[in-house]
Amino acid sequence: MPLVAHSPYQPPFYLFNGHLQTIVPSVLRSVPEVRYQRERVETEDGDFLDLDWARQQGNSADMLAIVSHGLEGDASRPYVRGMVRALNKAGFDALAWNYRSCSGEMNRLLRTYHLGDTDDLDLVVRHALATDRYQRVYLTGFSAGGNITLKYLGENPDRVPPQVQRAAVFSVPTDLRSSSHQISRPENRIYLKRFLKSLRTKMRQKAELLPGQIDLADIDELRDFPQFDARYTAPMHGFSSAEEYYEKASSGRYLSQIRIPTLLVNAQNDPFLAPTCFPREVAAQSRFVFLETPPEGGHVGFGEGTPDGAYYSERRAVEFLTAEVPA
Repeated sequence: MPLVAHSPYQPPFYLFNGHLQTIVPSVLRSVPEVRYQRERVETEDGDFLDLDWARQQGNSADMLAIVSHGLEGDASRPYVRGMVRALNKAGFDALAWNYRSCSGEMNRLLRTYHLGDTDDLDLVVRHALATDRYQRVYLTGFSAGGNITLKYLGENPDRVPPQVQRAAVFSVPTDLRSSSHQISRPENRIYLKRFLKSLRTKMRQKAELLPGQIDLADIDELRDFPQFDARYTAPMHGFSSAEEYYEKASSGRYLSQIRIPTLLVNAQNDPFLAPTCFPREVAAQSRFVFLETPPEGGHVGFGEGTPDGAYYSERRAVEFLTAEVPA
């Protein structure tokens, strides 16, 4: 029954609610120690992915951790860099990959990425294994990246290479439909407006790149995720509607099929997550899904205010991924 009975996470006194725990790490955190080496990988459909590597000195590590970022994020975000730094210190090579359209250069095709797109993660995993350097691979992810990771592990467990041994994900909207409505609540409009601004900008860039293929009429009138996803995300990626997209892309429906030890940490005060994103019943019946639900933490937060600048999510991921017996 992998329900983590008690979470030790405690926020610093000045981060006294979920919004501060979400916003302050995103706006004020800096992780300058991480240095990436970028690699571009061509995809079979004529597109590309940009991968940012942070390897151990001497390239002697045989363990690799792959980090998947959140919605409209990229490998440069502080939460990704913080995780990469922690993994490097623990002896892992780290690979932070950027989704299509997220690396600083617009991708070539009409499609971009979506929250259930596991094929690109599979490509990244297999590309890393093709180096013949890594005997053990671990997956980490935040928010959208956590959903992609969980879906990848559960939708077709036989596809996952045996070298992939454990995973740790944080702040995951395992039910996309409920979360799309949760973030549209009045108290969360500040987050929604930021996401929609970024997504609208990308649609305009895509329309310039591919004339005649993107309809920008009334794009500024789209006020929430269901409207945006119905207009763009779903049809661009082969879904008949936003509802079909949410149903098929949500990782919650695949959790019971996961076959490697996997830690899911969702804070109870996460402003992005609806109650359906806390799959307690699934975890209680699973041998592999470890659910931890600290009262505090916000969304992709978990700051601790420690002198070394480490965050709870990073310490917890390293602890879980390196444990002899997950707990």
